[in-house]
Amino acid sequence: MQRTFDDLQLGSIELFCLAAEAGSFTAAALVAGVTPAAVSRSVSRMEERLGVRLFARTTRSVKMTDSGRRYYEECRQALAQLVEAQREVMGQQQEPSGTLRISIPTTYAHHRILPLLPAFRQRFPQVKVESHISNRNIDFVGEGYDLAIRVRAIPDSGLIARQLEDAELVMIATPEYLERAGTPQTLDDLKQHECIQYELPSSGRRIAWLFNDNGEQREILAEGNLSCSDDVLGGVTLAKHGAGLFQTYRFIVESELAEGSLVEVLKPYGGRSRPFTLLYPQSRHMPLRLRAFIDFLLEQLPRSKP
Repeated sequence: MQRTFDDLQLGSIELFCLAAEAGSFTAAALVAGVTPAAVSRSVSRMEERLGVRLFARTTRSVKMTDSGRRYYEECRQALAQLVEAQREVMGQQQEPSGTLRISIPTTYAHHRILPLLPAFRQRFPQVKVESHISNRNIDFVGEGYDLAIRVRAIPDSGLIARQLEDAELVMIATPEYLERAGTPQTLDDLKQHECIQYELPSSGRRIAWLFNDNGEQREILAEGNLSCSDDVLGGVTLAKHGAGLFQTYRFIVESELAEGSLVEVLKPYGGRSRPFTLLYPQSRHMPLRLRAFIDFLLEQLPRSKP
């Protein structure tokens, strides 16, 4: 095998990745223990050798170009593989370790993932978990995430998607609301009810309610005067306080349904679900901490699918 990189070039790649992650030559210099000028010179040498611009520079900021983002993703994975290989050879990878950055939607975070993290940490005490709780789609490369959970898979050839569970949907209301407004018996009855709306923050589009109607799958855009966006738990809170009808995941309201503070309505039309999907970048050498976390979730979550 011929030598492709010298020590200086490998060091430049590390400095480039630090600058990409920090979004700043100065911040990267602080981490690396060198001067900002040294980081700038190192990146400039890389750009000259590659023949492409990796960063767009102004007097106030540096920002990765599209070529820089693509190159960073490949370099980040390559460096990570080198670190994992070194740990394996040195016998340090018998136990998962390092920082795991995950992105989780609000519903699944509070009712599924966060309650499991203490047990995961007890099993793998050398792994630090950073949880980002949000419904927006994250940038794996630009934001440095290892894993994300979403309601549906994102069409991206660079991501691996694994289904966690099909989460059953349920229509809910309080007994007080139903006493005041009546209990809907058919889907047409929804026209006479206050139907709490949930809107996607990215588009403002309302989310349709899903039903089974005599073997036919139906989607209904019900009408209502109360709406929320970004956090679907807002709709659950409105329903809990008698504001109207709302469709949500059964796992969110199981205890309230059991105790009677909420009532399931339109049961004959129920049974629909939405899948929660695990997403992570493709890599020939998956970090042991990520593999351990994925296996743990598939083991712990209900109706998990390998």
